[in-house]
Amino acid sequence: MTTPQIQWYPGHIAKAERSLQEQLKLVDVVLEVRDARIPLATSHPQTPQWVGSKGRVLVLNRVDMIPASVQQQWVKWFQVRSEDPFFTNANHGAGIMAVAEAAKLAGEKVNQRRRDRGMLPRPIRAVVIGFPNVGKSALINRLLNRRVVESARRPGVTRQLRWVRVSDQLELLDAPGVLPSKLKDQAAALKLAICDDIGEAAYDNQRIAAGFVDLVNQLQRESELKIVEGLRSRYRLDPMELTGESFLEALAAHRHQGDVERTARELLNDFRKGLLGAIPLELPNSISE
Repeated sequence: MTTPQIQWYPGHIAKAERSLQEQLKLVDVVLEVRDARIPLATSHPQTPQWVGSKGRVLVLNRVDMIPASVQQQWVKWFQVRSEDPFFTNANHGAGIMAVAEAAKLAGEKVNQRRRDRGMLPRPIRAVVIGFPNVGKSALINRLLNRRVVESARRPGVTRQLRWVRVSDQLELLDAPGVLPSKLKDQAAALKLAICDDIGEAAYDNQRIAAGFVDLVNQLQRESELKIVEGLRSRYRLDPMELTGESFLEALAAHRHQGDVERTARELLNDFRKGLLGAIPLELPNSISE
């Protein structure tokens, strides 16, 4: 089965990108939030350009949705590249305070310059950027210990830029999710669609669900992880014995009288809710550079 071209670039994303570039001129630190299940696919190619010489904190959210061993692999992978990722579960608050401290530390040189000029220090200004639905708003709400930013599983909820004060030392700008203007890497686009990090894209649920099963089978063969166990136990069907397409058809026949579309939606929703266990869709040892 050939994965279809996945593209999504609605007008509000283009507008958000222009606004974000203007707002970036006002901030000291960039908090870049990615999805821990797909930390490379949720890396925006323009982020280095946007960040420039500003401080940057890399946040990998949804750490609860990957195995602890994979988290450690990613820590080592990023550290080899001189980066220290901060893993969070924004829905439950894990890792949040470490992110706040890292943001303040990354922006401290701003206040040092102010002190050198005889000026009083001011709150560090940070912006939270990332793809739609990676957990930016949930992260801010946790930092504030109250719900001030709308958050939802549906991508594209955050439309307007707004400042929120975390403390006397830190202010945050919550920005709409920003996608690349063109999703050139279709393998990455598939992962974004599977994880619901791409917004309301024009993609075929059946092909995305089948692609998910094929990807899980591939990662299972490349690693010692038991990531197919969740599918086996929940659906009483072994994905390793089937292609993604045939797995979907067999599951539809077994559960929904052959309704493949309903089955595809259910499968994707089960994964997105974590009902299939901790399943990473990228592994450091499977990346060729």
